[in-house]
Amino acid sequence: MTPAIDAHVHLDTHPTHPSAVQAVLTGTQARVALMALEAVDWSVAATNLLVLARIDHEEPYWAHDAAKHLTAEGITVEITPRLQEAIDEEWTWPNYPMPWCTRSEIREISDQAQKIHDAIRHGHLLVHAHARDGHTTVAVGTYLHRGGKSIYLHGEDHLRQVADTFDSPAEALVAFEKVHAAEMRPGPAPLTDTERAAIAARSVFDVTTAKSVPSRPKPETVPVHLADADDHDALLDRFLKTHGEFEKWRTWSDGTPTPPAERDEPRTELVPAYAAHPGNHEAMLDAFLDEEDDWQKYRTWVENTTIATHESLTLRIEFVHEAHVNDVAWTIAAYESPTGPRVWHLTATSATPAGIMEVLLDGLAAQDAWAQEADALNEQTVAQAMRPLADECWSQTVDSHSIRWSEPTGKPAGAAFDAFAATTRTDSPPPTWTIWGGNHRDHPTWAIHCSPHTPTKLLADLTYDLIHGAVRQQVSPPAPAQSPHHATPATAPTPAAPPHPHTRHSR
Repeated sequence: MTPAIDAHVHLDTHPTHPSAVQAVLTGTQARVALMALEAVDWSVAATNLLVLARIDHEEPYWAHDAAKHLTAEGITVEITPRLQEAIDEEWTWPNYPMPWCTRSEIREISDQAQKIHDAIRHGHLLVHAHARDGHTTVAVGTYLHRGGKSIYLHGEDHLRQVADTFDSPAEALVAFEKVHAAEMRPGPAPLTDTERAAIAARSVFDVTTAKSVPSRPKPETVPVHLADADDHDALLDRFLKTHGEFEKWRTWSDGTPTPPAERDEPRTELVPAYAAHPGNHEAMLDAFLDEEDDWQKYRTWVENTTIATHESLTLRIEFVHEAHVNDVAWTIAAYESPTGPRVWHLTATSATPAGIMEVLLDGLAAQDAWAQEADALNEQTVAQAMRPLADECWSQTVDSHSIRWSEPTGKPAGAAFDAFAATTRTDSPPPTWTIWGGNHRDHPTWAIHCSPHTPTKLLADLTYDLIHGAVRQQVSPPAPAQSPHHATPATAPTPAAPPHPHTRHSR
């Protein structure tokens, strides 16, 4: 005879979800029952309260199955009359796509779909991409355990099933893209109504266990002379960071300023935006995503790549973390709709200066800088995109199929429009627009390549910054001309006229 366990499980229907089941646990050994239910995917919703919420609406059946196993282990189980009625009810799916299946076979198919859903929910199955296929959704993903297969998924909710398997994520993605290239989108598909309802059922009890949070002081308006002092050091640092024409010195205790030479700090100089260092692109992307709540970031199965998607699912950023100097680090694309064709795209190499990239990211954040409708490509839009260069009298060269703009004094920066590329109808056409800097136009230090219908305003912002942008960056100090033992005492330099900082201009 199985020894009794001091645990009691009270099973009842869920108060808000039409098919979910709740379990209330009592007794000194309630933990035993809790562990047993968690092992079969019941979710803890509050202290000694669990919820079974599935996407196949078979909760009463599986609650009854759990009750039989708990009773066999010596745990007391009570089932309410209304839950028992749901357990005994005979029902089936209307318009089930496989009408030849028996009720038990349908339940078995639904349980396999539930296992796929749970694997995604618990992070055991990583979905790389999804697409619409007629009236349903398809996806490709990889199980993350050792030796996990990559799989092709077809269907939604209780009809989702594995349609094919692959030995590697790369093989799976190539096969998926070959069939669904036009509709393919990164990451998992948006949640279905059934999935949202299951999440809501599991979270409806959270209020019973929420810990009280100390109330934060309520802000109030006070006269400026009564306001809090705040952090003056941080205030000064923010001012100096914003205004590059100011330089900070530490002083000795007697108030004598310590010149840069004695502080062993690097000098800074103002350089054109196109000649600046690339900075930390990864930190730049993180800062952009922190500030823009309507963007979401996730890592892909390729370890050195991050994907970020706008909440509209029509704009996407792909960033390669360890791209080589002349390789593409950024790929940005806009789509007509979440399942529509691509409207425009651009790429930027890893050496693209930080100021130029900031202008590009600012353009993505501004709703008027990108659009779901393609800008017409004609003589007027070309002129508008390159107007900042024309206004500053940059040299313009026209050949049989392209227009090139170059800095009038011969400095290494420029832009180009390729009319031939704009009309090329291939899977991988050459770039229509190119904005570059450093070295030579044929082998630039950095370059941004854009497709024909890249928004005119975004191009104009980039070319404007190419001319007017400037950043203050550190430069290595020159090597000392003599031994430190014979060096003459350093004197504080005479302040020079403040240079212009790198600024953003509204256009």
